Amino acid sequence: MSKTIRFALIGCGLMGREFASAAARWCHLAKDIPRPEIVGACDINPEARAWFERHFSTIKYSTDNYRELIDKPDIDAVYCAVPHNLHARFYVDIINAGKHLLGEKPFGIDKAANDLIIEAVRARPEVIVRCSSEFPFFPACQELIKWIKEGRFGRIIEVRSAFRHSSDLDINKPINWKRQIEYNGEYGCMGDLGLHTQHVPFRAGWLPLNVYANLSKIVTERPDGRGGVAPCLTWDNATLICEARDTGGGLFPLIFETKRMSPGSTNEWELTVLGMGASAKFSTNDPNAFWFTENCGREQAWCRVNIGYKPMIPAITGGIFEFGFPDAILQMIAAFVCEVSGIKIPFGCVRPEETALSHRLLSAALLSYKEKRAVAIEY
Repeated sequence: MSKTIRFALIGCGLMGREFASAAARWCHLAKDIPRPEIVGACDINPEARAWFERHFSTIKYSTDNYRELIDKPDIDAVYCAVPHNLHARFYVDIINAGKHLLGEKPFGIDKAANDLIIEAVRARPEVIVRCSSEFPFFPACQELIKWIKEGRFGRIIEVRSAFRHSSDLDINKPINWKRQIEYNGEYGCMGDLGLHTQHVPFRAGWLPLNVYANLSKIVTERPDGRGGVAPCLTWDNATLICEARDTGGGLFPLIFETKRMSPGSTNEWELTVLGMGASAKFSTNDPNAFWFTENCGREQAWCRVNIGYKPMIPAITGGIFEFGFPDAILQMIAAFVCEVSGIKIPFGCVRPEETALSHRLLSAALLSYKEKRAVAIEY
């Protein structure tokens, strides 16, 4: 298969560079799937665009106006990584232009913005729209997902999904847009990190029926970068305690944790599933390990298996070697390209309807914290 999918990148920051770097490593994949070609770059910062111009001879368009890119007939798809307050306008325009879209979470600064994006998706069913979430593509997490599909856990006892950082523990760290409510939204850490924790549970069909939210604002002001201080109005940490049903109809606790103030956590994503038949867990702190128990008696022992380099989409690296974050990015983009191309894969990127579920959950969490009660989630 020699087809090329021509991409434009809107937002040339950290994740835009990761996307482009993964596209440059396409020969690493052992499966014959269409190749992404970076032909356009958009950012209001010309120095950010210059990095792409230096490293990618395929760049035809470099601009600070995203509309110039989405109007080009020789652009097939867009990866868009912009602040949350821009999601609705940018994503809707990209979809209406007929370009396939891989966007960033939370797919709208609030539920009203997400509703606009979902409306655009429904109006253009031929356009493939997905949300970025790379951590489930670690091979050890893929093994856990396989166990979910096979029903190995039996009746579910509890599920915990978490994403934690610690860099904001530095109170001298200057404020950025993620700490400002007008750009990041009222969700705070829940919006920026939440879909990462929800991707696998939602895909498993474990939908929260209600939520009780514990939200924390720990650092209330930070240096503004100009010699003064600015107020921090977004939530630092959040723990959402929900109820969900397993495939047999049994109720279980479903706990989502998103924290920017987590001592010892650099970029820690983890998922734990406890069941009557078996239990398993995965953490990026031990990225090649699949931990499991088989509950065959009164006592269980956690067993560790080193999964190694065995990704969902085969690659040239030998299975005895280690898998890392850039590999997960490559797998996620390859999964998106497969979905755009109609190639079946075992596990895909976050779907628009799953972002809508997230916004229902997070909106209910805000109400829960405000009223200090559990809030039912309507579907």
